[in-house]
Amino acid sequence: MGIELDADQQRALLRLTALLDRHGRPARHGRGVYLHGRPGRGKTMVMDRFYAAVASDRKRRFHFHDFFARLHTAAHEAGSIDNGIDRLLGSARLVCFDEFHVHDIGDGMLLARLLDALFARRVTLVVTSNYPPSGLLPNPLFHERFEPTIARILDRLDVLALDGALDYRTLPHEGGTGFASGRYLVAADPAPGSVHFTVGGRTVRARIIAGSTVTFDFAGLCGAPTSAADYVELVARFRSWTVCAVPALATVPMDWVMRWVNVIDVLYDADLPLTVIARVPLAELVESVHGVPDLARTHSRLGELSQIPAVPVGQCR
Repeated sequence: MGIELDADQQRALLRLTALLDRHGRPARHGRGVYLHGRPGRGKTMVMDRFYAAVASDRKRRFHFHDFFARLHTAAHEAGSIDNGIDRLLGSARLVCFDEFHVHDIGDGMLLARLLDALFARRVTLVVTSNYPPSGLLPNPLFHERFEPTIARILDRLDVLALDGALDYRTLPHEGGTGFASGRYLVAADPAPGSVHFTVGGRTVRARIIAGSTVTFDFAGLCGAPTSAADYVELVARFRSWTVCAVPALATVPMDWVMRWVNVIDVLYDADLPLTVIARVPLAELVESVHGVPDLARTHSRLGELSQIPAVPVGQCR
């Protein structure tokens, strides 16, 4: 038995279901849906329930970080971006993207090519996003260059807001699995560990590696010049994570905070258990941090972890 949907979520699910024919398969030449709202409003849950109900194997679901990591690999192996897209999509008639966003003009141009390929195939597209279409690539230096892509989105997708007052991740919860089975602890910093390994051609320092379990220090993970694609590779290697010595994010460089956002996104989508050993309570973690895209989503997702206010030194081993 799943979580009961509220009225707004039920309406959103009904709209998605209208994309299917009477056999439960993606309707040919059907319009897609762009589902947006603030973090924790149930967008991913609604999309996943819709996806599970589709009676076809010609469907694909991707998290945006994971898709772009796969696309770069496929494009390199297949010789071009277009061939890489063909390899990833195959004969899909329905494509679902979770956490659709764009903050970088390079990614924006790649995204434009991807959408052109999807629309040319008349693939039914469903996306979730924390941003309305007009909020994509908000940087005023580049937004105008992305406006033609926004226009194509508005032309091909019905825009639906799922943005109620309540962030459902803030509600008390027990007995979670995967990511939600993790913990957020407040504890003093332990002495740093020193296990070095390579990912994406870069050296990363971990505290401990034991089989498929890994423990990082925040500085060793987010202070290194790693990317979302590197974290996608890491979750394939390590299925249980601990990150120690997580500071108040206002005290570290912005690029470290942006990497932390990507780490949490990738772990959340992979639904892997995470233990966070932090110097401050979750309520203080993002205080006074401005200008970091998607940080609100990170904070909301960490709210699913069991909150333990203080533990003795030695927990992070």
